[in-house]
Amino acid sequence: MLRQYELVERVKDYDPDADEAALNRAYVYTVQKHGSQKRASGDPYFSHPVEVAGLMTDLQLDQETIMTALLHDTVEDTLATIEDIADNFGPEVARLVDGVTKLSKIEAMPENERAAENLRKFLLAMSEDIRVLLVKLGDRLHNMRTLHFIKSPDKRQRIARETMDIYAPLAERVGMYEYMREMQLLAFEQLEPEAYKTITGRLEQIRKQDGGQVDAIALAIKQALAEAGLKVQVKGREKHPYSIWKKMAERHLPFEQVTDIMAFRVICENEADCYRAMGVLHTTWQFIPGKFKDYISTPKNNGYRSIHTSLMYENSMRVEVQIRTREMHRTNEFGLAAHWAYKQGGPDHTIRPDGAVGWLRDLIEIVDASHDPDELLEHTRLAIYQDRIFAFTPKGALFQLPKGATPVDFAFAVHTDLGAQTVGAKINGRHMPLRTVLNNGDVVEIIKGKQAEPQLSWLGFVVTGKARAAIRRSVRLKEREEVARIGRKLFDEIAARVPAKIGKKAIRAAIGRLEMEDEDELMYAVGAAKIEDRAVMEALVPGCTAGMEEPVDWSGQERAISIRGLTPGIAFQLAECCHPVPGDRIVGLRQPGEGVVVHTIDCFELASGIDADWLDLSWDKRSKGAVGRLRITLYDRPGSLAEMAGIFAQNLANIRALELAQHEHPFGIYDVDLEVQDLAHLTRIVSALRASDAISQAERI
Repeated sequence: MLRQYELVERVKDYDPDADEAALNRAYVYTVQKHGSQKRASGDPYFSHPVEVAGLMTDLQLDQETIMTALLHDTVEDTLATIEDIADNFGPEVARLVDGVTKLSKIEAMPENERAAENLRKFLLAMSEDIRVLLVKLGDRLHNMRTLHFIKSPDKRQRIARETMDIYAPLAERVGMYEYMREMQLLAFEQLEPEAYKTITGRLEQIRKQDGGQVDAIALAIKQALAEAGLKVQVKGREKHPYSIWKKMAERHLPFEQVTDIMAFRVICENEADCYRAMGVLHTTWQFIPGKFKDYISTPKNNGYRSIHTSLMYENSMRVEVQIRTREMHRTNEFGLAAHWAYKQGGPDHTIRPDGAVGWLRDLIEIVDASHDPDELLEHTRLAIYQDRIFAFTPKGALFQLPKGATPVDFAFAVHTDLGAQTVGAKINGRHMPLRTVLNNGDVVEIIKGKQAEPQLSWLGFVVTGKARAAIRRSVRLKEREEVARIGRKLFDEIAARVPAKIGKKAIRAAIGRLEMEDEDELMYAVGAAKIEDRAVMEALVPGCTAGMEEPVDWSGQERAISIRGLTPGIAFQLAECCHPVPGDRIVGLRQPGEGVVVHTIDCFELASGIDADWLDLSWDKRSKGAVGRLRITLYDRPGSLAEMAGIFAQNLANIRALELAQHEHPFGIYDVDLEVQDLAHLTRIVSALRASDAISQAERI
């Protein structure tokens, strides 16, 4: 743990004008307030904020940020208040501490709601001052470093999952790749311990057997560039274990087939030398088509700049090379924190990178548009954790989008109103369907209509969190209006059953008795069956239901599958084409005279032009149990089928149907219907299948 004088000296080294007395007071304050509190490791609790402050000094952040790091847990875990912080350390530090502090009530929420509320508060705070994010990332990184001291496996898994889903992607989006990689590695160790052990073990074997091969390749690259008159530094390293595992999972490859395990960084003197170095490498060794990316001329949203290329080295070995300047390298490792400059002219001269982070504005829109925790988490993950492509407006404005984006995603990226009014699109001058996937460099012209509005069917192909959030919000508003219209008809029928003539005055009184906002809320509640007829009648004319028979209460009869968004009593069935399970995003199709058929939101049947009413549905949180369908490619050898069945048994999944769909030596392709609890259960089974040596591929169909 850093001692008081060591921390102050670190700050004074890069900021000689820092207020030494204020830093000392903050250090002493956190030690006194946390007192005898202990961490799971047995260390004094104040060691945590001190270490987080140390991480902030590594980034050379200003003294207010260092003080915030020291004080960030005092309001949550001690008797100190934000007012105390403001009185002792000023309003700016108090505002930053308040932005980082997690409200105690969040900890009592269910897991997904807690994560979502944490994220909501966090995004709003960091949109005002990016230093909130930097301290929070430091806080999470240190907590991950000490995660192994927590005894509860469930708690370790929860923290690791939250880190992998939220904090590591956020670190990536602000360009703090050093933080991102370490968070991913520590979370990966907890979430996939067997895979972590296997991959790190294989990497250790490679290190022992390569006979200095990494150093030899680095030297060969340096010599080739030196002969061309380029003065460079070359560093070789193994790929990150989590990135290796991710590539294995995405491409269904065994470790032996991951060819670019080694990566090299070439650090040049200036930008021109980067392009010269690229030319030398491409003429010395064969470069691999499709593996070249120029992030210097077109940086990533987070400011990342580098040239990426892959070369075919001797003995058909693939190696990845990243070419950048020293300044780019620091920015690429520490992102926004590396841009934070300090000048003696005071805060007015401090370079604030907040405004340069355009994607933050999109996240704030998503916070406003998402209506429940699940949606917020889904939309935010979509917004912060996807590979990017570049597309242009006809006037040349550049927009970065995730891979798989469509013209609708592009329209919402330009402006929410443009997305809502989209009726068509031209891609490179040609009219194309709205579901067309955009490619790098496409020029996209959006055709809009004044009376247009977002369509629910768009959810079947849009990929950005911003587009999905805006579409869902529009659909919900439209659905609410329709439900309210139905409710008004039902209300008229209810009002006709009371022994009095109902006018505006009686309705206003009923709204007050039911503690509702206005008439629209009452009509919506009636249409959505959120309120019983008897309650409405009693609110209209108190005492009028006396002596009426009580309705039969069927609420005690639970069903395994329950879906929100359906009027009670409406029959439904789960579609055979896509086999939705609890946890999937779903939509209902209702045709005249028939029940509702529930599909997954990405089911191909939805794009086939079915003439039906679309219903925006979601699973009741208590829903458990459905049939998922998998297509599994087995190696055609004795014991493979038994191993597959064993994986199902270990994961407590029952086989409902098993069919040999195709036999092509040396593979057998099977379609399997499985009884599973929910999407998470099915995903775990797919992961277990993919990890098996008996199985070549496993996909959900």
